[in-house]
Order: sequence, then structure tokens, then C-alpha cells
Amino acid sequence: MVVVDRVGLVSHWSRGAGRLFGVTKEQAIGRPAADLLPVSGALPDDGDTRPYGVHAAYDGLGPDLESSLDGGLSYPAAGRARLTLPGADRADVLWWAYPLVGPGQERLLVLAADADGLHRDLDLDEGTGAVERIAPAFALHTDFPGADELARRLPEILPSMSVGESARIVAQILELGYPVLEFSQNDRVPVTPDWGVPRRAERKARRERAARAAAEGLPVAQGDQDEGEDLEYVAVRERLEFLNEVSGKIGTSLDLSRTIVEVSKAVVPRFTDVAGTYLREQVVAGEGFPDGVPDTTTMWHRVALEHTDEPGRWDDVVPVGEAMPFPAHTPFFQCMTSGEPVLVPRISEQMGHAIASQFEKRDIRPLITGRSMLVVPLKARNVVLGFMILLRHPERVEFNDMDRVTGAELAARAGLVLDNARMYTFQESVAETLQDSMLPHIPPRMAGCDIATRYLPGTLLGRVGGDWFDSVKLPGARTALVVGDVMGHGLNSAAMMGQLRTAVQTMAALDLPPAQLLRNLDDLAQRLGDSYLATCLYAVYDPIASELHIANAGHIPPVIVRASDGRSELLELPTGAPIGVGGVPFEAVRVRVEPGDRLLMCTDGLVEVRGEDIGVGLATLTESAAHPAASMDDACDAIIRALNTRGGRKDDVALLMARLNGIAPDDVAEWRIRLDPAEVGRARAAVREQLHDWGLAKLADGAELMVSELVTNAVRHSHRRPVELRLVRGDTLLCEVDDDDHDLPNLLSAGPADEQGRGLRVVSTLAREWGASRTKAGKTVWFELTLPRR
Repeated sequence: MVVVDRVGLVSHWSRGAGRLFGVTKEQAIGRPAADLLPVSGALPDDGDTRPYGVHAAYDGLGPDLESSLDGGLSYPAAGRARLTLPGADRADVLWWAYPLVGPGQERLLVLAADADGLHRDLDLDEGTGAVERIAPAFALHTDFPGADELARRLPEILPSMSVGESARIVAQILELGYPVLEFSQNDRVPVTPDWGVPRRAERKARRERAARAAAEGLPVAQGDQDEGEDLEYVAVRERLEFLNEVSGKIGTSLDLSRTIVEVSKAVVPRFTDVAGTYLREQVVAGEGFPDGVPDTTTMWHRVALEHTDEPGRWDDVVPVGEAMPFPAHTPFFQCMTSGEPVLVPRISEQMGHAIASQFEKRDIRPLITGRSMLVVPLKARNVVLGFMILLRHPERVEFNDMDRVTGAELAARAGLVLDNARMYTFQESVAETLQDSMLPHIPPRMAGCDIATRYLPGTLLGRVGGDWFDSVKLPGARTALVVGDVMGHGLNSAAMMGQLRTAVQTMAALDLPPAQLLRNLDDLAQRLGDSYLATCLYAVYDPIASELHIANAGHIPPVIVRASDGRSELLELPTGAPIGVGGVPFEAVRVRVEPGDRLLMCTDGLVEVRGEDIGVGLATLTESAAHPAASMDDACDAIIRALNTRGGRKDDVALLMARLNGIAPDDVAEWRIRLDPAEVGRARAAVREQLHDWGLAKLADGAELMVSELVTNAVRHSHRRPVELRLVRGDTLLCEVDDDDHDLPNLLSAGPADEQGRGLRVVSTLAREWGASRTKAGKTVWFELTLPRR
């Protein structure tokens, strides 16, 4: 490796150059490059002595170095020289010259290699032309501290590059101080690539004909004039412009479907006439897939097909969306297992038949036979995500080795873009699944109330947050309504939210008063750690008493919309400190409500906008909540639209609306049962009579039997207080039995000789739903029956 400055002096001479030319670095630096490198096409005279004993002869393969050394070339060149070195045989040297563009003094980078050594290492035969395709290894004889670390990290941003290849590139950058402008992972990139221009052998023959014509005094044919170098420069520029153009067209979004279409449209018709894109089944589904090479069982989805044929010609034969495996004998299988492009200059009749055999009852041969095909893998991070099948019309020039290299580079860029979209889709799916699993699916109707909810993620890139809502069925036909907000975003906040929500459900089932529940929740947050704070609003609605019992832990107040006059207002509650502060008391208040009133609870993400007083958002919330709507869902959507149009919202939003319908006194029947076994018969008769009065005679037999079992147990285990029996007619028939015993009953497996343990088994079998919970005075055991259709 040699660097020449703008005045023709050597500014860098590597150890490899010293071994090849027999000149040390100290001897070479500052000397004219023309004295050290082969620059002439004439053989040296016997009396000609170059400094340091370097003799060279140029054999006519490409331009000589003199043109490059004097600044005559502005594009890469290559050549071959025979050198006579002191004390050694004549050496056959291949050289490459790369002009350097930049603000520094360096003008030319020259790489040279021992041709005989390359032939031995690569097992190449003379005359095959394969040497022309050798891309020289960079800086094989350099060693710098820190190079290993840089080489290990370079593949992170250039996934198609191996660690070994990156090590050579890093060494070049460290030693020369110049960036690598373009690099391909394939060692098949010629210095002067062939893109629609004559091959090197053709140009050489043309020059020889021109030289013979000039020697014989004949006119030189126009076609033999040497314009190849200019054409080659244009060809290289066209290739780079094409790849840059494609890179600009793909990856404009993280949407997987849109990215697939962009990749397909980018190559048709400029590079190919037909482009079919196949992706792994798991990639399309946004799922992960096992490591390892794909096999014949791997399913590939045809996700896009772009072509220049007449419309509809491909649609019926190879429709988009079809999934299929590929046999091992196909070029597609070879591509996806090797991770390398597969070039088929022309699809023969035999290959066309082999490919078409996969398509049942469809003859694909007319579409592919006779066409040139290039199959390129869509890889990212050394994993094959899919592949592209590129086809050219028979009348178009067939794909060649340079097209293979260009296609590989194109596929590498497309693969990285697709992988980014795939990973984003996968993460979105995981986040959405996690959020859905943590947020409850609340039934639209609870005892005495209708409920509607909404959840909105904070940003498009953050699907997971700490906001939540919930409703819990309580004894006495009551319902607990909860809205909370863990401060922060991301998985940690979501995990904390999940823990708090579970704790609220558990404590609500114990029928703790709102203030006591928040007190216990604060203690739990203290035990979980002091990294997070949360606000919470907890309300218990009693539809029989038409009352709300509410406690607040640092949350924004709820809105109540009165059914009588449509007036809406913020409920004034003791604010309280957020959950996790510790040592702060909580207070609860009772609010009278009427049937038809609506309660609106939300998190601050709905009303809070950066740079704006939260009071503005609360006023907008109160005003929008008062607007009439056809349904609860419509009312929620109207509120979201009113608050979401202001812009600047970045926080999550949880919204819960409950219409408090209440339960009419005529739909409730209650009895007090003395602690006397004879009272069980009175309870059965009272239940049967009440169900007949309500028009629910069909439920009388089953309800009577279950009430008998529950009242018998209650009378047997109660201590002093009479047993209370209550029937509530709503969306279901609810029956509750209260006593002063705190031990909850258990469902047992009774044997043939057992006298006890069958009562709850009967209730469990006949009831739509049943349960038991502790109360202040003891416990409540309840069951529900589905009302008959009218």
C-alpha cells in the first residue's frame, strides 16, 4: 500500500510494500513515486538503474501508472507489471490505483499484490480472467491499538460485514486517516465494473486493432477508438446513483407493509422487470422465529409482486398472500440457506418445469422460462428474513456478475430496513399484548350501572404505560370503580401498574372502605420500593342507597353529570397524597347521586398539556362531559375528541365513565331470619312468593333450593346477629345471605357416607355465578341466576 501526494512524492509506504518492492519505509518516504513504482510500458535497458534496484515493465493490461501519477486519471485504474528486484527473480505484480478526493495533500492510493501469490492462494488458472475480479485486501500488514474493538463494533452499523472484513477496513482507516467511501462484502467487485460497457478483453482487442491500423497507416475504425475508460466511469457512477436512489426510496416509515411495497417498487423497472418478495411466516406475523438456517418446512409468504407485464398476468398464477415452502433443489432454497445471491442467466425449460412443479394446478412456465433470474437474500444481522426473485424479459440483457453484486448490496440495504420494520412491528405487538393483558375487559353492565372505558397510549412509540382503570363486583349489588396512574412510562411503569391493580382487586374483594384500601395500597407501594409514585381514585357505588363513597390519592377529581338538569361539575374531594409517599392519611366522602347521573373518572394525560394550566383542561373536560350523546361510547368519543384536538398530549390516557342507573326499591326484597332452623322453611316460602310476584316463577325451584342451603348454613354458624336474606332483581337475579361468622365457606368433595359438604356443591352447579366475601360484621355468601327471556 502506497500513498502519493499532490507533487508526486511518496507520503506512505506500508510494510507490505517494503516486502514486495524490496525498499524500506525510511528509504521510500519523500521520494518521487515514479522512481519506485512501475510507470512505463517499455522494458528497461540493461544500463538503466532505478533507485533501490526496482525495474519494471508494463505489459499493456489497462493504463500505466504514469497516467495516474501525473493526475491524468480521475477514476480507479489497474495494471500489471514485471519487476526485477535485487537478488530475486522477476516478480509479476498486479496494481490498483485509486484517486483520493479531499482537502488533504494526498492524491493517489496505490495497492499492489504479488500475482503469483494470488494465483497460489486462490487456485486460479492463468488466462481465466478471474484475477480481474480480485478486490485487494486492505492493510493486511498493519497493527494498531484499539483496532480489535473498532472492528468488533463496525458490523453493528454495517450488518452485512463480517468481523474479519471490518478489521481490514478499520486498519485502513487507522493507518491512512481516510474514510472508506464504498465497500461491498463480495470479493467480486472489479475496479472497472461491467454495466452495459464492453468487457476488458474486448477493449484490449479493440486497442490492438487500432494500434495495428496506425502502424500500417490505415484509418482507425470508429468502434475501435478507446472510449472504454469514460464509459466505465459512467457505469460506476450509474451503479452508485442507483443504489443511493433506492436507499432514499425505502425505509420512509416503520410500517412493515409499506416498507415491503417500497422495496419492490424501487427496483422495477430500472433494475428488473419482475420483483417478487417472500418473507418468513413469522416475519409477516410480527413474531420471533428460531435460530438456524431455514429448511424445506419453512413457510414463505409472498408479500409483494411488482412487474411491468400487462396487468393481471401474474395475479391469478402467483397471488400475493400465498404461503408455501420451497424444495431443496430450487435456486430459492439455495439462496435462503446459503445467504448468498443465486444467478441464473437464463431459465431453461428443465429448470422452468422444476420451479413450476411447486404450483399445483397452475402453469407458471410461460411466465419464467427464457428469462434471466437473480435471487437475492433479504438478510439482517446474519439472519435470512426472506428473499427477492428478480426476473428480466428475454429481450433484455441478462443478469451478470456485477448485477449479482449490485443485487446483493440492494438486498442488504432492504433487509436492514425490513428488519427494523419487523422489530418495530414485533415490539408493538408485544407492547399491545402486554397492555391488553394488564388492562381489564370490563363488562358494559354491572349491578345498577353501565360502564364505558377508553385507553390511549402516550405516543406511537410507547404502547405501554402506567395508567389503568377497573371495576370490581362487591357484596350488596355494589360496584367499585377505580382509575390510577403510575408516574412514568415504559415497561417498569406498566409492571408497577399491574402490581397495584392486582392489589386493588384483592383488597376490594375484601370490601375494605375506600380510605382504608388506599392506606393499604400506600403501604404496599412502600414495600415494593420508592422508585415510583402513583395516583389513584377509588369509588364504591351503592345503587340501592344511591350513594358514592369516594377516596382520592393525589388524583385529579372526577366529574359528575346530573341527569336532572344536565349540569356537570368537578367533585370536591380531599386530595390526599400520591400512593408511595407514605405516612399520609386518606379521607373518604359520601356523595348522593340520582338514577341517570354519570360519573367520569380519567387520568391527567387527558386534561394536561405542556405549557398550559391544568385548569383549562379540567374546564374543557367538564364542559364536554355535559354534552348529550346517543350512547356511553359516543359520549366517551366526544370527550376524547374535545380534549385531544388541543395538541401537545404525550401522556397515556385512561377514561372510565359510569351511568349510575340505580336499583328501584321495588326490585329489592329483604328479610331478617332468626337463628332458628325452623326459619329456613319461612325463607324458602318468602323467596318463592317474591319470585312469583316479579314474574320469575321459572326460577323459583332452583332459587328456593339454593336459598335453603345458604340459610341453613348461616343459621347453623351465626353467633348472635340474625341472618339477613336479600333478593335483587336487575340484569340478573342476585341472592345474598349475610351472617356474623367470619369464616368463609369452602367447596368440598362429599363422599357417599358424608352428611355435610353438599350444599355449596348444589349452589355451584345450579348458579350462574356465586361467591363469598368478608364484611365488617361477618361474611356474605351470594349467587346469581340468569333471568329468563321475555
